[in-house]
Amino acid sequence: MVDKIGPAVVSINVGWRIQKEGMEQGGAGSGVIFTPDGYILTNSHVVHNATRFSVVLNNNQTYEGTLIGDDPATDLAVIRIHQNPLPYAAIGDSSTLKVGQLAIAIGNPLGFQSTVSTGVISATGRHLRNQQGRLMDNIIQHTAPLNPGNSGGPLVDSRGDVIGINVAIIYQAQGLSFSIPANTAQWVVSQILRHGRVKRGYLGIAGRVAPLRKHINRFYNLTNASAVYIELVEQHGPARWAGLKEGDLIVAAAEQTINTIDDLHQFLAQWPLGRSLTLTVIRGDERLKLDVVPAETH
Repeated sequence: MVDKIGPAVVSINVGWRIQKEGMEQGGAGSGVIFTPDGYILTNSHVVHNATRFSVVLNNNQTYEGTLIGDDPATDLAVIRIHQNPLPYAAIGDSSTLKVGQLAIAIGNPLGFQSTVSTGVISATGRHLRNQQGRLMDNIIQHTAPLNPGNSGGPLVDSRGDVIGINVAIIYQAQGLSFSIPANTAQWVVSQILRHGRVKRGYLGIAGRVAPLRKHINRFYNLTNASAVYIELVEQHGPARWAGLKEGDLIVAAAEQTINTIDDLHQFLAQWPLGRSLTLTVIRGDERLKLDVVPAETH
């Protein structure tokens, strides 16, 4: 696995110019090449507002990088180096992750290039606040040790498929590491490559995937394997105005079945902004139809 993925993991050196002092501040992170023509996934916080950055391959070759697009809401970014062909990693399917399965993190923590650490998946569907204070949904929690500089590097399974992008650790705690799921990364990449940014409808909720009780499925004749459980409704967001509440289960949007957070994100990415849509929610044992007008995130 390391032989397969290691050459696709890169180190990213970043510079930010401080306007008042006229000086430049530096930082570093990791990334993973996902196409042979040099497209690289990393964290938004690694490259956001950078005035320059360079990419170092594991053979120590260095290239100037170009920012293709970044999405602070998911803390993901796509950059590119103009070199071809390059070793690259396959982005896997994070929807099948099981608690307890092997997880391997590869990155450049504290400047130590191509460092490998192992652990297990501790939980899925966690929530984590990014550096701007926004809540990120559906985060993977694992025990593979991470350190500063691991940000943006891949979390992979035993087959060598990328199942997540490492994003954060909890300082002064052991075994609390977090990654953005590969399926979220796939969707963000498609948006950035198509539009240069992520265009998404914003509801103002935080949620997690939850199974539906069998009697609810039978009673309402639903085909859902799961639904999106609303854990938080922002005070002045579109969802609050539409009457959604904490504890509601979103099972459909405009009659399209919603099983996961990714389903909802992808639906909102395609829905025309400013146009009302009907959400089907289960509240207790009651099924409700609520109209909501998504706003575009900024």
